[in-house]
Amino acid sequence: MTEPALPAPLLHAVPVHDITMVCHEWRPELRGRTPTLFMVHATGFHARVWDQTIRRLPDWHVIAVDQRGHGRSTKTEITGWAPFGRDLAACAAALDLKGLTGVGHSMGAHGLVQAAAYEPDRFARLMLIDPVIASPQAYHAPPPVFPDGMHPAARRRSHFASVQEMLERFGPRLPYRLFQPEALRDYCEHGVISAADGQGVELACSPHTEARVYMTGRANAGVYASIRALDIPVRVVRAKLPTPERDPFDYSFSPTWPALAGEFRHGTDVHLAEHSHFVPMEDPDRTAQLIQAFVPH
Repeated sequence: MTEPALPAPLLHAVPVHDITMVCHEWRPELRGRTPTLFMVHATGFHARVWDQTIRRLPDWHVIAVDQRGHGRSTKTEITGWAPFGRDLAACAAALDLKGLTGVGHSMGAHGLVQAAAYEPDRFARLMLIDPVIASPQAYHAPPPVFPDGMHPAARRRSHFASVQEMLERFGPRLPYRLFQPEALRDYCEHGVISAADGQGVELACSPHTEARVYMTGRANAGVYASIRALDIPVRVVRAKLPTPERDPFDYSFSPTWPALAGEFRHGTDVHLAEHSHFVPMEDPDRTAQLIQAFVPH
């Protein structure tokens, strides 16, 4: 069965704290009649990487957000991860959303945990897809040291002559060659803005911003207070486990502490040992099935 075409979303520019967040809404006529999915992307990505999953959920109301420094939301210096959770909570409140199923990937899942703790009356359940949440002890370890003081992501190429050039460059490379072709196109097409010099396009999330997110990931020990405050069902979906010989900058392995689900009052664990960290882009079918199995509808 072919999934229906996905129409362009309705855009909301939502002022929160020191920024404006851009939220993408699909099927607004279903709001209050079906569960609302509140979808949050990973570091370096944007709201539209969920398009292929949303296509496979044709009768659901969906809002996906661009986080600070990403997509169409305000570009700003990243100093830590706590603001991501505060932003998401403020956004849900500003849009007066209730009964939400938060679906977050990677850093987006980390932020959703805090958002649900800040606004417990707005979130009914969370699905955390390979959340970047380490063991409690890891947050008290010394921060990583980089030879030139900056994460290698800061050196990635940002400017392209066109979306097509970006597709051709990224397509054969890891992790992008793991993506479903349509999901890769969504990432490229919606992940760029017009270049400042008027020539071609550049990444909407700058390499500097991406690097700062990676560099500050272990500074937010407060996420565990949020974990313990939640009194809703939480499903942790984990990808393949890291191997001892892996490259530390290979992000295809799971960053999730394997025992994480047990830290939630109502946590359950799903281990997708055959999948990389990039589950939503790699396998939108499986992602949609996981959501359908978790959410009463």
